[in-house]
Amino acid sequence: MGELELADIAARLYAVPFDDFVAARTAAAKKVAAAPPGTGSGAKEHRSLAADVRSLPKPSVAAWTVNMLAVHQPETLTELASLGHSMRAAQSALDAVELRRLSQQRRELLANAVRVAQTVAEQQGRKISGAIATEVEETLRAATADEGAAAAARSGRLLRSLSADGVDVVELAGAVALPSAAGPAAVDEFPTGTSPLVSRRKPAVPKQAAQKTAQKTTQEAARAEDEPVQPRLRAVREAPRAAPPSVIERARSAFAEAEDFAREATEEALRYGQELDETTSLATELAEEARSLRKQLEQTELDLKSSRKRQELLTAQAQQAIRAADRARRKEDLARERILRLGNTPD
Repeated sequence: MGELELADIAARLYAVPFDDFVAARTAAAKKVAAAPPGTGSGAKEHRSLAADVRSLPKPSVAAWTVNMLAVHQPETLTELASLGHSMRAAQSALDAVELRRLSQQRRELLANAVRVAQTVAEQQGRKISGAIATEVEETLRAATADEGAAAAARSGRLLRSLSADGVDVVELAGAVALPSAAGPAAVDEFPTGTSPLVSRRKPAVPKQAAQKTAQKTTQEAARAEDEPVQPRLRAVREAPRAAPPSVIERARSAFAEAEDFAREATEEALRYGQELDETTSLATELAEEARSLRKQLEQTELDLKSSRKRQELLTAQAQQAIRAADRARRKEDLARERILRLGNTPD
């Protein structure tokens, strides 16, 4: 029961908002530790489970974003995994025409998947930057290139971003928490309005590994048993990994992948070059306009300064004219009074 409980707790922890992970992990560990231990080895099992919960690593932002896809939009990852299967089939058949068609389809699906991932992440309280979106796209691209990477992305417990070079399998060591556990349940399995940490759903039972073929020799079986198990999510693979392609097939596949990358890089470089030219032209126009406006501003300030001086001069002249007019009126009044006095004096 310990492994199933841990898988259930992990599935719910890796579905919470990014900033809530540490607090949710601490709360989950305390809840396990505080549960009634039962009898016998129950107390020891509870302590061990609580320690396992506390040791669950916090995912990177890019990995958390892919986990949000796995929980809230699993059909997006299913579509990419299906496309990856078709691309590997085309590579095995050395069908260059089909591979190019699928590569174009992958570009469209990846662009749409990144947009969906950004939307889901924002709905969960985290706005994704351009750099993180690039990591998410690289991880989703790896999911189309490698079956193990697809299973890792769909597990909902991804811890770091993934990358693929088109030749070697994707390195998954340390990429997934509890790699032997099953993937996440659909988001609608949680009761409406209930935190994932209080969900009572039972985790899905992992798929059993495929039976060894009857033709395998005793020596090969012994070597397979002695080989250390690598954390490549074998328990969640839908089918055993096929035999690795030949050197020439891998080289041709790498060439087709590199050709696809080069085409995308060229298109992106041309687009950025065009945007750069447009931005440079606009910047030049704005700089010229800014210089012209600065000159206009300087001239306007000079005109304003001159106008203020003229205003001061006219103000002074107006005040002098008012005083002169007052003096003239007083003289006029005095002259009128004198005339009146002279007119009243007898000859």
